Amino acid sequence: MHNAVVTLDSGISARLKRNADGLVCAVVQQYDSREVLMVGWMDDEALRRTLTEGRVTFWSRSRREYWRKGDTSGHAQYVRAVHLDCDGDALLVEVDQVGAACHTGERSCFLAGGDLGARPGKRPD
Repeated sequence: MHNAVVTLDSGISARLKRNADGLVCAVVQQYDSREVLMVGWMDDEALRRTLTEGRVTFWSRSRREYWRKGDTSGHAQYVRAVHLDCDGDALLVEVDQVGAACHTGERSCFLAGGDLGARPGKRPD
């Protein structure tokens, strides 16, 4: 018996535009309410795991290791769909979030207190 190396589908990999560190931004959204929960980073392996295992896996830039959301906190993200944006440089990961998405214990990392005061501008004529 041999251990085959499993990689991200080459068709998907070819469509990704990665940053200098080989990562793609992943915006995580609750699938039914459309609430934006958090942002994380994925390389090809993290995306492969996310697509094949049904749970969201990220690459931790600070710890330099993979982490699957919820393994230590119990606040898991179950994948419902993954979309690639038109430029190929960002992913939208639709999930069914169990518990808090933010490391602070909040449901979302985007809290009301994070409002920077920007208001919609007038559309040009």
